[in-house]
Amino acid sequence: MMTLEIISPGKKIFSGKVKLVQVPGKKGAFEILNNHAPIISTLSAGKVKIVTPDDEKNFFDITGGVVEVANNNIIILVNG
Repeated sequence: MMTLEIISPGKKIFSGKVKLVQVPGKKGAFEILNNHAPIISTLSAGKVKIVTPDDEKNFFDITGGVVEVANNNIIILVNG
């Protein structure tokens, strides 16, 4: 299981356990699953898709940002 935080300059948008995260990378969308290799990537405008442990899907619109993945912890810093 992975832990995700989505943070904007003004507030924490999401914090919790997830089993899949899809982000709009600068060179195309990509998914992050459990035990993903460590990565830092810039993000383009688009949608972040989250699938929770109970298979609930959530979508968040972003205008860009950065994602960092390490040891099943995901932090997404968004512009808005």
